[in-house]
Amino acid sequence: MPSFPVRRLLPLAALAAASALILSACAGPATSGGTDAGADPDAELSWAIEGANLSNGHMDPQTSQLDVSAMVQRQVLDSLVFQEADGSFSPWLAKSWKVSDDGKAYTFELRDDVTFTDGTPFDAAAVKANFDRIIDPKTESASAAAMLGGELYAGTEVVSDHTVEVDFTSPYAPFLQAASTAQLGFWSPKVLKNSAAQLKAGGPDVNIGTGPFKLTEYTADQEIVYTRNDDYAWGPDGAKAPKIKTLRVEILPEASVRAGVLSSGEAQVASQLPPSTVKELGKDITVSAKEYPGLPYSLFLNEKHGVFADQKVRQAFELSIDVDAAVKQIFFGEFPRAWSILGPTTPGYDKALEGTWKFDPEKAGRLLDEAGWTARDGEGYRTKDGKRLSARWIAWTPVSDEHTAMANAIQSDLKKAGFEVVRETLEPAAYNEQYGPKTYDLTDWDYSGVDADLLRNHLGTDGFQNASQVSDPAVDKLLQDGLSTTDPAARAKIYQQVQQWNAEHVAIVPLYVSSLITASDKGVKGLTYDLYGRPQFYTASLAG
Repeated sequence: MPSFPVRRLLPLAALAAASALILSACAGPATSGGTDAGADPDAELSWAIEGANLSNGHMDPQTSQLDVSAMVQRQVLDSLVFQEADGSFSPWLAKSWKVSDDGKAYTFELRDDVTFTDGTPFDAAAVKANFDRIIDPKTESASAAAMLGGELYAGTEVVSDHTVEVDFTSPYAPFLQAASTAQLGFWSPKVLKNSAAQLKAGGPDVNIGTGPFKLTEYTADQEIVYTRNDDYAWGPDGAKAPKIKTLRVEILPEASVRAGVLSSGEAQVASQLPPSTVKELGKDITVSAKEYPGLPYSLFLNEKHGVFADQKVRQAFELSIDVDAAVKQIFFGEFPRAWSILGPTTPGYDKALEGTWKFDPEKAGRLLDEAGWTARDGEGYRTKDGKRLSARWIAWTPVSDEHTAMANAIQSDLKKAGFEVVRETLEPAAYNEQYGPKTYDLTDWDYSGVDADLLRNHLGTDGFQNASQVSDPAVDKLLQDGLSTTDPAARAKIYQQVQQWNAEHVAIVPLYVSSLITASDKGVKGLTYDLYGRPQFYTASLAG
């Protein structure tokens, strides 16, 4: 993927004034918290996260598409390259690399001093074993397989013990960025041979990588314990063995509870905090808010099922929602409303779309009239041929208070337009029963990623997250062009065309750009963040 801008710090000044917070000014993988003078090398650091669905088979980033899977398992999974704050790539498990002139082959020279925590050497054969496993249909990988190029992946060749070539059938520009992620990180070949089926469920003898920590304990829905890998000497930017002995990840789905354990001192770091809890933190708390790159929190309108087959209905639906008012009220003005299907920190973001579609109930009404929804029933909902204008919204649990409030606002706005929205919150298994055959009208999520290629998954005919069931040859061509074009400016223009297409077509309704908010107490030093805003613990320390 091309070079990327640093993710900006959200304007949390208002919250700081209210709560005397010490704000972190870090962006990308910058360090916060100062030096580690007086650090305790045997310290245990407790990190509170949401993590509610990890136990539902999401302990393996190679098969999971949940952000939290990559966030926690980064502790054990290293990557070929590291992406710096400015978007450039630096060595990690690969000492160097080169890309063929035709953009189809990436050759990596690997370090020869790396071992998995089970003693297995890391080498070219380990790269091949992991990449071939990801792409194997039996693995049922979605996100990682797409990041590995999907059908473009031609295979991995072991050139020598520490030289490996990854080949594609056509130029694949996003591969270096993909190769920097935990999704394309490496499990021990012994695990892949003997215990691959257990990786999703996870455990101390299963989730074995080359990372700075070893997973030593796991209690589903409660905690994950990572213990320092004392032999670690190959981290990004020269990182060595961690300065804390134990990283205890506390799984606490309720945001208020995560904030509470941080304030009380039971945890030293807490992530996935909403602005409403940040303002309650104590005066010695450092807050880092990183705006997610990728696809903002959005509604996906299923155009192959029900009323959203009509573009005028989709357009009217979007114009009937007072997005500005809802986002401002629910997020205290801290999260910006979204204007496009890419967030502002994502390369290729089309700034020209800002302000181009606003709450317009009169225009929405005209569009619905044109679509034939002119009559009203006894409850005030529009009808056509005796059928109510209605859409069924399925949502994946757990649902945050903020998303519940957002849904209520949307339903209220649409009711005024005569449009019924029936929302169902479903457990993962029940959700998937409907998501698979696409028997819903709309659903919702956001998706983080620092390359616009993520739109291929959401708008491509064969995209694994194409919840809107879009199938447009022109869009498919644009997405394919984005894959094969290496020039950043040219790629940006391609993805701007995709965004403009959606602005007219309305397959996806973007609502707001969320951020990963992490807070830490004053004893934590050297905490860093990646481009997604996920905390990294390579250089973190805790005062004795």
